[in-house]
Amino acid sequence: MVPKAEEEMEMEKTIRVTGRGQVAVPPDRIRLKFSLEERKDTYQEAVRASKQSVDEIRDLFVKLGFDGKELKTESFQIEAVFERETNKKKEWVRVFKRYEYSHSLKIEFDLDHELLGKILGRVSRCEFHPEFKILYTVKDREAVKNTLLENAVKDSKAKAEILAKAAGMKLGEIASIDYSWGEIELVNSTYGKLLDTMRLCEDEADDYYCDDEPMQLEPDDITASDTVTIIWKLE
Repeated sequence: MVPKAEEEMEMEKTIRVTGRGQVAVPPDRIRLKFSLEERKDTYQEAVRASKQSVDEIRDLFVKLGFDGKELKTESFQIEAVFERETNKKKEWVRVFKRYEYSHSLKIEFDLDHELLGKILGRVSRCEFHPEFKILYTVKDREAVKNTLLENAVKDSKAKAEILAKAAGMKLGEIASIDYSWGEIELVNSTYGKLLDTMRLCEDEADDYYCDDEPMQLEPDDITASDTVTIIWKLE
């Protein structure tokens, strides 16, 4: 004989609905990412070249009023480069050629296209010619994520109410909520390498600097979505 409590649980009707929350917010921060790469004959030369390139780009930001510590390293490595060649015995062997360093950096600041123009104008005149990427993001990421969750729960409830009504029942209380906490990247990357254009501007006249002009960019809203699965009781 099944105990009364277990019998009631077995007969309890529920519905499982996944709700999707979506947001579109205007960006208010700029994130610049720099990629530095160079090949040198020795390990010491690679280390020295990496330090010099980072010092140059950090000095650039300090002169524009940034704290040098705001420029963060995302990754750094030095690798030995080998190539396959044949020796006197006509055998394939790996032959060391050089060392190669790669250094990825990032910095964030409030959305200001005039400042961005100054930064990129100076970057275009750096000796080591770094590649860069412009990303747009938001300052209050937690507020955006919370809105996503709120919208996801509302969506789940709206869908559950429709299904319950179609089944001739009423939506009851929440039995459980299932949510996988994951990192949501709130960025968009609409614009990229503009160095060639800026160098052309510099070449037009010795007394003209592209960093005197704000960047004419209009970033799209940042869109994101997330899901929450809720089990609702049915009455």
